[in-house]
Amino acid sequence: MSRPVPFELPPASLAGRVAVITGASRGLGAGLAARLAAHGLHLGLCARAEPVPPAGAATLTASVDVTRPDELDRFADQVVGRFGRIDLWINNAGTLEPLGPQRDHDPAQVDVALRVNVGGVANGTRTFTRRARPEPGRPAVLINLSSGASRSIYRGWSIYGATKAAVDHFTEIVAAEEPQLVCHAVAPGVVETDMQVLIRAQDEATFPDVERFRQIEAEGSANSPAWVADHVAAILAGTLVPEAVVYRLPPEHA
Repeated sequence: MSRPVPFELPPASLAGRVAVITGASRGLGAGLAARLAAHGLHLGLCARAEPVPPAGAATLTASVDVTRPDELDRFADQVVGRFGRIDLWINNAGTLEPLGPQRDHDPAQVDVALRVNVGGVANGTRTFTRRARPEPGRPAVLINLSSGASRSIYRGWSIYGATKAAVDHFTEIVAAEEPQLVCHAVAPGVVETDMQVLIRAQDEATFPDVERFRQIEAEGSANSPAWVADHVAAILAGTLVPEAVVYRLPPEHA
């Protein structure tokens, strides 16, 4: 049973606002795009594989590597050129790998994870903060996707957990540096996406805590991308004001 959302979100409050989502070709990013489009937002969607726009939405899409700041800057300028501004920037692109004990990690995979999960967030944040133009009644909002793994100890997720902890603290510092912006690191909980399929496919030698995630699937208790998107939309609308920069979403199912 889904819980009611703990905030008010007037249906017309977000119409015409402009959101950029990185890593929007699949998984949570694609789910966020579909739900924000339903709220009436215009969208700039990017990923390494060019995203497919949600039906009926005013959307600009591109293939963008978040580890390349020049590509992010060029895409942001295209979004501003098309829609006039960017109100919401969601740094969603990330990678779960490498998995397994740190002693067995491929250094090349570690380097990729650091460059995507931390460097990509830093690049996207810089791109947005240089272009954000908040106005009274129309805030500029930065959302960096975090994870409960930033605080919990999951054996086999040392790099993923460390990068998400870095995202949390990075966002706290950005919020202090950019008081005119609304900045949050949002941990969405376990969200049913392709990443969860990958997680559940691991053996216990690689990921000793895999059974917890298999149990969540069996119970049907994972959060939906729409639940995550509604919380982000409410932050943009100003009807949800988290008390801390790092915000952990409540579970969708009671």
